[in-house]
Amino acid sequence: MRHLLLGSAAAATLFFAMGTSAFAQAATNQDPDIVIVTAQKREENVQKVPAAVSVVSGVAIANANAVNIEGITTLVPSLTFQKGATTLNAALFLRGVGTQNFSIAAEPSVSFVLDGVVMSKAGEAFGDLYDLQRLEVLRGPQGTLFGKNASAGVINVVSKKPGRVHSGDIEFTATNDEEYKIKAAVDMPWSENVRSRITGFVGEYAGNLTNRYSPTNNGSGNDKVNGYSRWGVRAVTDIDVSEQLQLTFIADYRKADDDCCTSVAGFAPSSLVTLNQLKGVQFKGLGTRDINQDTIAQSIDEVWGLSLQADYELANGITLTSISSYRTFDASEIRDGDFKSNAAGYVGASFGSDTDVGPQTGDTITQELRLTSPSGGKLEYVVGAFYFKNNADRTFTRSVTECTASTLAPDATGVAPCTAAASTFRSTFARAVFGTEATNFAIFGQGNYDLTERLSVIAGLRYTSDELSYYHNRTNLAAFASPFGLGAANALLPSGFVGSTEETNVSGKLGVQYVASDDVDVYATFTQGYKGPAYDVFFNMRQALRNVVEAETANSYEAGMKARTFGGKLVFNLAAFYATYDNYQANSPDIDTTVTPNAVTARLTNAGDISTRGIELDFAFRPVPYFRISGGLAVTDAQIEEFKDPVTGTRTTTRKGEQLPYAPDLKGNLNFDYDQDLANMPFDVRYSLQLSHVAEQRSALPGDIRTGFDTRTWQPAYDNVDASVTFTSKDDRLALTVFGKNLTDSDRTPYIEANGALGGLAVPYKGLTLGSSPIFRVPRDADAYYGITLRAKFGG
Repeated sequence: MRHLLLGSAAAATLFFAMGTSAFAQAATNQDPDIVIVTAQKREENVQKVPAAVSVVSGVAIANANAVNIEGITTLVPSLTFQKGATTLNAALFLRGVGTQNFSIAAEPSVSFVLDGVVMSKAGEAFGDLYDLQRLEVLRGPQGTLFGKNASAGVINVVSKKPGRVHSGDIEFTATNDEEYKIKAAVDMPWSENVRSRITGFVGEYAGNLTNRYSPTNNGSGNDKVNGYSRWGVRAVTDIDVSEQLQLTFIADYRKADDDCCTSVAGFAPSSLVTLNQLKGVQFKGLGTRDINQDTIAQSIDEVWGLSLQADYELANGITLTSISSYRTFDASEIRDGDFKSNAAGYVGASFGSDTDVGPQTGDTITQELRLTSPSGGKLEYVVGAFYFKNNADRTFTRSVTECTASTLAPDATGVAPCTAAASTFRSTFARAVFGTEATNFAIFGQGNYDLTERLSVIAGLRYTSDELSYYHNRTNLAAFASPFGLGAANALLPSGFVGSTEETNVSGKLGVQYVASDDVDVYATFTQGYKGPAYDVFFNMRQALRNVVEAETANSYEAGMKARTFGGKLVFNLAAFYATYDNYQANSPDIDTTVTPNAVTARLTNAGDISTRGIELDFAFRPVPYFRISGGLAVTDAQIEEFKDPVTGTRTTTRKGEQLPYAPDLKGNLNFDYDQDLANMPFDVRYSLQLSHVAEQRSALPGDIRTGFDTRTWQPAYDNVDASVTFTSKDDRLALTVFGKNLTDSDRTPYIEANGALGGLAVPYKGLTLGSSPIFRVPRDADAYYGITLRAKFGG
């Protein structure tokens, strides 16, 4: 509440200082001009859209060296990100609401839409961002127009369209820490009515972690890990069949082979020496960049898709749009489950080694049909139907090596060490094969009706039908060791277990919009959100967790103002929101008492009821043509209202007010751009400075209160400073950018796990509980680095 009041005061102060106020997220990282978006599935000025929409241009994304969605979070204050071990379990959050899960039978809360096509899983959103026209972030439930996976918001990505003249561009980036990227695009107009644009990229990054282990170098490999190797291509073809009919065909393919995202164990300094003796690692906590692992984490993705959009203008000016798509998303995870190099350094399952391998395949078909009325009339509307079907299958294998006996005497740790000559080892494994089929069908519509020249009403409705089914087969080798989080045999699902569920929902939207002047609009809306049912289908699925996770619903209230003033030099944006979510779907970590020793597990459950409220502020101000200031601020209070214990199923208000994960109560950014026209030089210069702040936040929803995870999953607050200088030739054909990222070298992590499997001792050892060690993931921008980007344009 304190930050909410401070945010209100800051917004009011800026309001009076500027002399006017409004709400619009359009101008972020673009000139404060007319910005056209498709946030309401029609092209329109974002200043006239009665909803919270942030727009980031493709140029701004490139200038920020944003490799993927993770890099966009510094540009959109309401957007936060959880970095998973692979793209399969990464997640996006808007206004503090998102879905953390490891289940194959759950969908995200933030929908990702690429050129009109809804992605099936959150992981598909984390590919490289290249050749974009713009990225639109729609905050809050978007049930009536987008529906699928949109209970918290939508990321709407629009690619560049083919040009009408032969031309192209190429870009090369290199950094001091061995990141290299090449991007190229070419426009090919085959005729007056047929145009194509082909874009390709390739990138490599050595990584920002050092693995001290090497199988061939006696543990002194010093190899860089936590990097990536990726390439991809996209082809877009526009065909003007006639004045009434236009076709757009898009084909894309990308491949990622990353040794990411490596888990780093952070030990308390007081226990460092003893833990080093036990585990053979050298970690100091959040600031560490060392690992000592004999299995390097890998996240391997192969994605391709085809889509065809047809727009046909009927005689009465109504546009009929059809978007058909087919996509595949194949991803694989390789993970060192014990976070150390020695396979079994000491006697006992607690010191064993385990490796996880989990390939997943999936394909999706979608079909959308909609009618869009002409713009500018007394009534504007969009009505349509949507069909979605996804199939996904996964095979997950956990292999375990354990030292069961040793003839050697205990060493300084008090435990007998194991060597190949003096010890007895046991190797076991368990494998689960599981999959899902999800079908979604919806009918939707939304319209604006002008009651007067200044006052309009907004209404929308969506009917949704969901069908979800799964299968799960499990094979355990008889000697499989339970201490690795696999549970007692009688707690595991039997082979051939299946389940299915169906759900329907009707959600709506009501609102008003008032045009106070040519430059000022105000609005207020009530919107309902819906996300379909789920199952907690993953490797470690248990009998007790086979019940359906009920659908998540939301009620959201939003009021805002949008304005332009000072002759269009200032766009100033303000919004206030309040939303409640019932049956919130979330991972809830707690102690699993079915294994010995007890271990931390994450259960996908209906974690209870939550709320989020806050104020969002964005502005862009260009007092003179060569100088521009822009920025944004999000003050958010996202909290538990009523918590549902994942074990007992009982609801309680004793945890009311606890902060949700990835919901910092304060997050903001401030950008400065200065253009210098050098009359006597062959080039001009642009200076850019980006400042951002993120308050402390937790990484996990508080689980069973008995576990005491809270103190282990808080990420500290941090500030970020980026800067760049760009030299551009007078004809705009050549540009050289010198940039620096995270110049203050502020450490941060988008993931902290209160791990209970590390060490896995049932009782404290020499006063230490090894299972209390948190696990970190280190992002690309956790350290300062600098680089250059060279861009060249050719053709017409």
